[in-house]
Amino acid sequence: MCTERLWNGKNEEKGTEYTLHGSSFFCVCCAPGICAAFSTWKDRTMAAYARKHPLEIPPPSEKDWLKDDEGDFFLQDPDRKRDALPQPFRMINKLVTLAFENAMEIIERREMLREARKLKVQPTKCFPTAEFQVTGRANCLAVSGKYVFVGLSVGLATFKVSDCKEVCAWEAVRTEICAIHASDLGNECHVLLAVDEMGLVWLFCFHEESFLLVKILNELEDISKRTTCVEVVLSQGGDYAGVLLQDSTKAWLEIYRLPKDSWLKEMEKIPGAAAGLACRERRSSWTSAKSLELCGDGSAETESPVSANKADAKLSLPVLLLKVKPPKPITGSSFKSPLDALKKVDDGSMLGLGYNHLIKESQWEQQEAIFRRTYREYLEAEGERESKDEIPRHATFHFLLPSRILQVGPEMRVQPDVPAGISVHWNGSHNLCFYLLNRPLKEKADSDPKPDVVWPCAALIAHSAVSSCSRYLALACEDASIAVWDMHLGYPLSVTAILEERLIRSIHFLWSSAAASNETPCPGTDPPCSVVQLLVLCTDSSFYLVKAPMAGKSSITLLADRPEDPNLAVSAVVPVLAFPGAALVFSWDGTVSLMNTATSQIVYCFSTPPTHAVASPWQPVFIVDSANLCLLLRGDKQQQEDALAQSTASHSTIFLFDFNSYPLKEAFPKEPDLPLRSLQNLPLVERCSIFLRDRQQSLLGLREELPEYWSRLQAQAAAMDKERQKVKGQKKP
Repeated sequence: MCTERLWNGKNEEKGTEYTLHGSSFFCVCCAPGICAAFSTWKDRTMAAYARKHPLEIPPPSEKDWLKDDEGDFFLQDPDRKRDALPQPFRMINKLVTLAFENAMEIIERREMLREARKLKVQPTKCFPTAEFQVTGRANCLAVSGKYVFVGLSVGLATFKVSDCKEVCAWEAVRTEICAIHASDLGNECHVLLAVDEMGLVWLFCFHEESFLLVKILNELEDISKRTTCVEVVLSQGGDYAGVLLQDSTKAWLEIYRLPKDSWLKEMEKIPGAAAGLACRERRSSWTSAKSLELCGDGSAETESPVSANKADAKLSLPVLLLKVKPPKPITGSSFKSPLDALKKVDDGSMLGLGYNHLIKESQWEQQEAIFRRTYREYLEAEGERESKDEIPRHATFHFLLPSRILQVGPEMRVQPDVPAGISVHWNGSHNLCFYLLNRPLKEKADSDPKPDVVWPCAALIAHSAVSSCSRYLALACEDASIAVWDMHLGYPLSVTAILEERLIRSIHFLWSSAAASNETPCPGTDPPCSVVQLLVLCTDSSFYLVKAPMAGKSSITLLADRPEDPNLAVSAVVPVLAFPGAALVFSWDGTVSLMNTATSQIVYCFSTPPTHAVASPWQPVFIVDSANLCLLLRGDKQQQEDALAQSTASHSTIFLFDFNSYPLKEAFPKEPDLPLRSLQNLPLVERCSIFLRDRQQSLLGLREELPEYWSRLQAQAAAMDKERQKVKGQKKP
């Protein structure tokens, strides 16, 4: 019901005049008609009064009619009045409003992060103690002894760690070094493995401040048949070198034995003046193996790469020891009886790669058909692989010192500080294979050797790591499970998993007493540390600390969760073996932090000068020298428009951070080293007692879990028995 409003006055266009007790009133709320409420009140109340003028209802006019789109305008929300805008202005208005709201959310989130960062204790900034420039772009770094080897876009360069002065350079215009590894052979001699952008592996010897090229390991005359290097590993001490090669169809691993004893004798006969002159000459073009051939008078037939390849600088070539190929796919068996399969097993091993089985091809096809029929909807949703052809795969391999896992025969002489075998696992494989390096040379290197030890895992192996003392081995699978093994005692210290189901990117062993000491413990020593610590980095930039004690349960701790700011994403995490629980954390914004994993706190921050920034922070160029206690980091000058910046654009700056110049020892107090006792000099009874004591300590935590394991086995056995009885009942008519 509408509200009536009356006032004294004259009759207007849309009003009607009424007389009440000698006064004139008008009703204008329902003009030009009379509202129902007022009409009822008029009929009941003013029936006795006489009107001055007869009541006349004016005819409605078309101009007073309400429009169709204005009939319910008073019912609409005032906040939605902008929705009445026509298209496309209404859509544009919503998009602009949404963009503004999202921008405000980002600004508020960043402001909260900035305020939270201010409230935190800021780490101490450490500036470089020294710096030096190199000609060209520095792609990689390696440290061996007192020298720093830099892989450049135009060759190699050597500097001294003490005074950062250039010692030698080997330049090549078309040879860009992408990876470099170095090892000290003793007697001021070093071995280098360098990989260029074409995938060629260059083997050098560095002696008396000069480079001596030994051989290009994978160079062929036919470019179409040339193989590329995917990864190269040099053993500690320079006894062996491993090269992972691949071509367009396959991949394989080659293990070389380096004749370092012969090199030391041969380099003593090289005149120092000739060798010193050789390293300072430059070459202007890339040369193949033919260019290394020399004429009788010492002049090269083609342009010589470096005069270090003179006749008097020839060194012994490395020996190809092993050629490991990826495992073949398991197919149907052709054996007719178990006896035929056992004849193929030479050493009587119970575990292998699974080739010597009795499953026929028809059985594989039946199982494949049943699997596809059962899980058809899941296979269609995920999509099947388009091609099952074998493609080149990547392998991860490590050199291992002698241990109980690698059992060698009594006829083979084993040195405690020389690798005795390698561990290899290929991508997409469940098996970790061990190969002995002390094989007789009568076997052909081209033949596919069988692994001496095979460790099958429940899930695909993603990553592996070996401690610096080569005693502990860690395996990370694709299901985020992590296992830490004691190679000396031959049993796992811990098996744990990341419950958040995150993918693991890398794993590293942290500081231990054996890693920090100069002397590597021999394989017959007591455990150097009571707790083994492992640093695990995930693909979402979160990283964890896994502790595997010698006795007790293992633990896993979240050190840093996934950062909300994409600029704070972690690109690399590297342990600093010189300090207990120390780890370097590289972020995408160029921040280099030193974290104390025991407290999960950033204690120091290594900063470059304001004029420079960390080069390629998503893939930083750095090296941690545990022997000289320093960090070498590449930095590039900030982009400027002046002539000085343009002149230094072709140079890279290497910053040196000396750990002794900062109070790092107070932040990371060193734990007391446990005494290392050699078991080889003890009587047999005492050696057996120590071994049984270690085994007993490792089984203390398993005693509490044995009842639970037995209950699970009994429940599973009962379920299998029940299922078997059910199947038998269905088969009866």
